Amino acid sequence: MTWRTFRRAFSTLVLGLVVGVPAALTAQATGSVTGRVVRGGEGSPLSGIQVTVAGTAITATTGIDGRYTLARVPAGRQMIQFRQLGFRPLDSEVNVTAGAAVTLDVGLVAAAIQLGDIMVEGASRAPERIVEAPAAVSVISRQEARDIASTGQIPLVLNNTPGVDVVPSGMNDFNVNARGFNSSLNRRILVLQDGRDLSIAFLGSQEWSAMTLPADQFGRIEMVRGPGSALYGANAFSGVLNFTTPAAREVVGTTITLAGGALATLRGDLHHAGVLNQGRIGYRINGGYNQSDSWSRTRTNVDGTSLQGEYAGTTDSAVGVEFEVIPLRGQTVDAATGALTGEPDPIRNMYGSARLDYYLTNGAIMTVDGGAARVQNDVFVTGIGRVQVPEALRPWARVAWAHPRYNLTAWYSGRKSVEPQVSLRAGLPLDERSSIMHIEGQFNQGFMDEQLRLVMGASARNSRVNTNGTLMNLANDDRSDNLMAAYGQLDFRPTDQLRLVVAGRVDDGSLFATQFSPKGAIVFSPSNDHSFRFTVNRAFQTPNYSEFYLQAPAGAPTGGPAQLEAGLEQYFAGVQGAIDGGLLPGAIITGLDISPVAWNFSAQTPILALGNANLDVEKVTGLEFGYKGTLSGRAFLTFDVYLSRLSDFVTDLLPGVNPAFPTYALTDGDRDIPATLQALDQRFADAGLPANHPLRVNIPTLLAGYAQLASQAGPALVTMPDGTRAIAVSYTNAGRVTERGVEVGLSYGLTEELSLSGTYALFDFEVDASQTAAGDQLLPNTPKHRMTGALSYQGVSGFDMTVSARIVTGFRWAAGVFQGYVPASQTVNASMGYAVSSNFRLHVTGTNILDQQRFHLYGGSVIGRRVLGGITASF
Repeated sequence: MTWRTFRRAFSTLVLGLVVGVPAALTAQATGSVTGRVVRGGEGSPLSGIQVTVAGTAITATTGIDGRYTLARVPAGRQMIQFRQLGFRPLDSEVNVTAGAAVTLDVGLVAAAIQLGDIMVEGASRAPERIVEAPAAVSVISRQEARDIASTGQIPLVLNNTPGVDVVPSGMNDFNVNARGFNSSLNRRILVLQDGRDLSIAFLGSQEWSAMTLPADQFGRIEMVRGPGSALYGANAFSGVLNFTTPAAREVVGTTITLAGGALATLRGDLHHAGVLNQGRIGYRINGGYNQSDSWSRTRTNVDGTSLQGEYAGTTDSAVGVEFEVIPLRGQTVDAATGALTGEPDPIRNMYGSARLDYYLTNGAIMTVDGGAARVQNDVFVTGIGRVQVPEALRPWARVAWAHPRYNLTAWYSGRKSVEPQVSLRAGLPLDERSSIMHIEGQFNQGFMDEQLRLVMGASARNSRVNTNGTLMNLANDDRSDNLMAAYGQLDFRPTDQLRLVVAGRVDDGSLFATQFSPKGAIVFSPSNDHSFRFTVNRAFQTPNYSEFYLQAPAGAPTGGPAQLEAGLEQYFAGVQGAIDGGLLPGAIITGLDISPVAWNFSAQTPILALGNANLDVEKVTGLEFGYKGTLSGRAFLTFDVYLSRLSDFVTDLLPGVNPAFPTYALTDGDRDIPATLQALDQRFADAGLPANHPLRVNIPTLLAGYAQLASQAGPALVTMPDGTRAIAVSYTNAGRVTERGVEVGLSYGLTEELSLSGTYALFDFEVDASQTAAGDQLLPNTPKHRMTGALSYQGVSGFDMTVSARIVTGFRWAAGVFQGYVPASQTVNASMGYAVSSNFRLHVTGTNILDQQRFHLYGGSVIGRRVLGGITASF
């Protein structure tokens, strides 16, 4: 598919979704249902309650005042369902009159736990009970999302999810991973918002500060762990994180949140949603601004001790040197003294989005939405050192047609460096402009009275990347690449207790060879509240554009090779001159070649990091056994065991691994330079020249220079395609690892208001040393043990509180230039809220409230305590 063809198909689908309403649809008499949901027996309003018209897609969510509105409800008798974790489900029948509004106020009774009734979609790309899902899947509660919303750090919602690493390296730089082999630019977890891939096209990793909705405005957040390429394709290597936004009619009303506190944080969010045209059209707009200081510190000490000073008191392990030539934006460095002047500029994020829904009478919803985020001064840890983003824009747009049986979607996601990013280590500007355009269709249908269900779909994607030669070779820059995929899943239930699932997907693109990703699962449910699962999955992760086509300085150019070459030429010329002048006998050089050296080094030899266009994808095949169940009606337990085989890792930057840049041996034809020098020295000694003779004194110096160049450059000294010499490192595929682990999650209702939850994860691995590239440190960058615990209270009179702890054991880290030991950490977070009235809620959130000073990846910033307070108003 050419770019022109892809663009035409994309435009056609967008136009069809925007203006195409099926002629077969007929008008239907409708009314509305409004009301208020309160806590039974006490009367305080309940927010976040999901209200649904049974058998339809018409749903709403109560605001902090407990009010809801269901628009365009078909006339006649309807069953209204009220659902929320921690409360007993309630169904209430009403008689809806055409053109009129019916009021339905209800009170919900608290229940210890009802987690088994949660519905999920991420595991099968179709609705199903979480107990029966053929994957290890977790759902983030609305309370967890609400508690961290004011921080602006969306990954924190996963802090208490079994088996998930949430690794901060700065204020907004997080690496979210599951089941090992994390990195500084992790892309093993595919992150989606309403089916839209949120990654950066160039790197494939996430830019969390560029999300255009705060955490509390998502309707559902699901985390599916384990290989997921059978349904989701590339980079669903270790799991899929799904964010789903609610339809506009589900969140009618206006909400304003203001928050601030530590690190000079100032945050504001505005949300407004409503319905028009008698509920046929819904709209939603939101905007926000966030500003705060950062945990990041400047590292420009010329002696390389900046990192040692930054990490002082945080670890007992040795800390290496780290030198950056550029300070953080807003600061200057005195070249003579190295003293810093000024304070780093604050991180700023501005974002907004809008959504327009058209509700059809057949249950379908046509949606057009879009938004943009502007990020300023974020600092990211990468394989070649830290990078600061002075200003970048992240626009996006989406159109979708969602129906209970099928959906079509088309989306665009872009990124533009308004100001070039800055490599703090190399001091060079890094430009990056990229975009992704994607179209996809999916169909699901039940057969044999839902005993058999088929899910199938296909997609096409175009990615465009241009770095203007700052990050990629100009011959490979300004690229346009295509990806096509088709997938399907067949779900068969031979009995009410047994479910058999088979799925597969084919991906084919211009960047990698055709990939087939199969999946098989057996789910046995002896009762409605218990299930046992066995699955086999295969997934793949494609190299990113940097790994394929990178060409960037890895250090300042060096004049050492050219100086050594000049020194050798001068020396051999001096020996020849002494012979020609009769100062030495000609027999001195009999059988020795002292002709000029032909290395042809430039005055400055560049030191480069280079991509490898021939990289293969990384692969994983996993076996899993899992259990999910509700125990005694008060506890929900998940237990998962996995065994995976990973292969063809993309290594760190290494010397001598890329055949496109052949190693240049420090010889001259058949001449061995050190042997020639040593032979000359011996012949001079035999001829009676003293050790301090000029022709002998220089030989040890030249040999030392040769040995130093050989040891420092070695296989990294290469010949570039244009014939010039460079010191270069690149990537290759190598490594085979077996990993295994256990993941446990438990939620327990102590009382109707008080609940306790906890998780534990064990990770272990074995590296096949025979498959590992020389010089590569193949480490999982993952702790062996992770534990979390949380105590939550949802009390009467609008008071709520949560205290959680996350315990991580220490582990070794190796990713790019940063290699060291990450110490153990014990992080305690807490949040409290109080509904002052039906319209106002006060809240406070504290992260790392014990102020334990720790860095969580080697090379990242030290993270301290942060306490924020705020108020939310709902109308």
